[in-house]
Amino acid sequence: MKAFLLAAGCGTRLKPLTDRLPKCLVEIGGKPLLLRWLQELAAAGVTDVLVNTHHLADEVETFLAQHTVVGLNVRTFHEPELLGSAGTVTANADFVKGEQAFLVIYADNYTDIDISDLLEYHTAKNSEFTMGLFRSPTPRECGIAVLDDDDRVVDFVEKPSSPESPWANAGIYVADTASLLARIPQTKPCDFGYDVLPLYMGEAYGYRIEGVFCDIGTPERLAAARRLAERHFGVRRLDATFENSDNGEAVC
Repeated sequence: MKAFLLAAGCGTRLKPLTDRLPKCLVEIGGKPLLLRWLQELAAAGVTDVLVNTHHLADEVETFLAQHTVVGLNVRTFHEPELLGSAGTVTANADFVKGEQAFLVIYADNYTDIDISDLLEYHTAKNSEFTMGLFRSPTPRECGIAVLDDDDRVVDFVEKPSSPESPWANAGIYVADTASLLARIPQTKPCDFGYDVLPLYMGEAYGYRIEGVFCDIGTPERLAAARRLAERHFGVRRLDATFENSDNGEAVC
């Protein structure tokens, strides 16, 4: 199994921290998000990872050179101009050539998702595209999926004014290789949320992350995540801004 780990974001909302530190290297519980993801992917049986770079690319390259994960081959792909989340996949189609399916993960999110369980779900559903979903307390700020009784995604809207569901795009995908490469538009930049996911309505499945999930996109969420990381040190749980969700876990 191979994976794209998208780490090229500029982290604009986290300035001035991200003036000197790539967002993917921000630490939660004493460990950079990028390293957490690499370790989780290796534990799930992923053997090869492509990390895209843009903002402060040299820092990311140096970090990867200094931190290896046993059993994991990591390569980088630099984007002088951002290609968009789906554009990165198109530009590196040869990376997944011959694979039946592969993962795409946004590296600036933190979650206790079980990647092995996600892959098993994808296979059991015989799905061409499976997207991780988290229950958002602020659905107007997210890409929102509407599911049928079989968890098939029947509608997806970015930042809807009147959300029909609390289930938000977690930026974690499993895709059938041939299907996805054939569907990604050739527009530049090309984004999964706006350009690709709408093409899978009625076919994609939603995998509900019932545990915890958070991006660290704002100083407030980052600070809250770090406080909860200290409180739950050594526990595999997300340290998030919103502590009270319907299932009792921390979600933001």
